Amino acid sequence: MGENELVFHTNPMSRGRIVRWMLEELGVGYRTVVQEYGGSMKSPEYLAINPMGKVPALEHRGVVVTEAAAICAYLADAFPDAGLAPPPGDPLRGTYYRWLFFAAGPVEAAVSAKALGLLPPADKSGMVGYGSFEQTVDTLEKAAASASPWLLGDRFSAADVYVGSQVDFGLGFKSIPERPAFTAWVERLRGREAYRRARGLDDALMPKG
Repeated sequence: MGENELVFHTNPMSRGRIVRWMLEELGVGYRTVVQEYGGSMKSPEYLAINPMGKVPALEHRGVVVTEAAAICAYLADAFPDAGLAPPPGDPLRGTYYRWLFFAAGPVEAAVSAKALGLLPPADKSGMVGYGSFEQTVDTLEKAAASASPWLLGDRFSAADVYVGSQVDFGLGFKSIPERPAFTAWVERLRGREAYRRARGLDDALMPKG
């Protein structure tokens, strides 16, 4: 592996789809390595890359980056010419970080807890970062409603890729309620050429039958 080569570890049935879309938005070359559930994903070779035995993971310049939100943020900074992150010092960087971390933290936790039937009782909601599922979804809806057309206004960014993917997946799996602000934003996201290209690449990797 060359020092500057991007190596993308993924599985088409994973959050790797988020990173695939991000890579396609960048328009840079990369090598895809499909890791299999119950197989190579738990192999000693892959565990040396990601001890969690999960995908996605990215290797670049001698560094391993895991966690989809972190990978998206890393790539936006590693390839600034793509314009997918506000530069340091730009006030919009605060909004960019806000929604990236909100989706990676409260949204991910609240949606997972609800799906598993593990939401806390109302009198214990203060113990979890997301408070309640309803509060988290209402806040996410405000973000989607403010996307005009994107979270940073006219500037499409890695935050749209990551946060938008959470909403896209949530609508598809019915883990996030269908609301006009969500469906309108996702429709705009799905219309992007890189989104469609990434989806085609991952769909082609899906098991046949």
